[in-house]
Amino acid sequence: MNGHQTITSEMTKVCLGRSGPLVSRMGLGTMTFGVETKEQEAFRQLDLFVDHGGTLIDTADAYGGGLSEEIIGRWGKQRGGFGDLILATKGRFVPPPGSHGASRRSLVRSVEASLERLQVEVIDVYFVHGWDCHTEVAETLSTLGDLVRAGKIHNIAWSNLAGWQLQKVLSTAQAQGDPIPVALQPQYNLLDRGIEQEVLPCCLQAGVGVTPWSPLGGGWLTGKYSTELQPCGATRLGEDPNRGVEAYDLRNTERTQQILTVLRNIAGRYECPPAHVALAWLSSRPGVSAILLGARTVDQLKSNLGASSLVLTAAELDELTKVSAVGLPPYPYGFLEHWSQMDVWKTLGT
Repeated sequence: MNGHQTITSEMTKVCLGRSGPLVSRMGLGTMTFGVETKEQEAFRQLDLFVDHGGTLIDTADAYGGGLSEEIIGRWGKQRGGFGDLILATKGRFVPPPGSHGASRRSLVRSVEASLERLQVEVIDVYFVHGWDCHTEVAETLSTLGDLVRAGKIHNIAWSNLAGWQLQKVLSTAQAQGDPIPVALQPQYNLLDRGIEQEVLPCCLQAGVGVTPWSPLGGGWLTGKYSTELQPCGATRLGEDPNRGVEAYDLRNTERTQQILTVLRNIAGRYECPPAHVALAWLSSRPGVSAILLGARTVDQLKSNLGASSLVLTAAELDELTKVSAVGLPPYPYGFLEHWSQMDVWKTLGT
């Protein structure tokens, strides 16, 4: 084998972005809690995650209509508090009655509700769950700033933004003197590298940490789905083959199969699951602070935690990067890359 992998209680810790808290390289995503994962199984996942050195627990008011937050809150109370753990939650998609999106009225009430469900006095990282086209971002940011100053949030963050939206958030926050987001939570994996064109460069330039969701492409990168037969049974795509960006027909492509072939080949060298290789590649990407692992069961989580100590060679990383590359659209990205390589910008005086 080219390397080794063991589950360790000394999971690597990194700063969340340029100025955020110190977090484990793998975070626990809890979207399944209260929906696909019952409370006692969720407690066991939380115990396992912490026992293996995990510190970042990620939830949202939209997960199970608040059930995920409630379960985490009861678990925290049972263990005597969260201590050194970093608790992240989100608001925007489940506004209180009479509110909408990321407005001041909505966020203030949403934060209060999340604090109550989580049974804490302050949220370590509060994500706005998505862009709100009905609310000026200046209002959203000033509200978040007030909540930070009131001691109800330590750090702010965002999820699911386009590049221009992230830059508007950053520019507006700086102009107003409001807190700068420490992190962005987008979809990012070997099957979907769309953020690399605009969003990721913006994060890198501004020092915003990336905490990807769906690191295994909705299960595709585990190798459990077949190109010959649509999934069925107790899997995410088995229960809902048309599941948004992870839909079976959308991802059942030749490119996906080429990626899976390389994943399996590399996994064979390490005698580990393909999922470990996919997670190790993602963990190596520039700007990625913490990867969010979501699981229905303790066994699934335990398996994925095994990827925390897998380090791929530069050649293996390059092989995965090349097979999953989608190329640049001809304009403007291909055009700009071509002319920058020709050093034409100096000629043009820019």
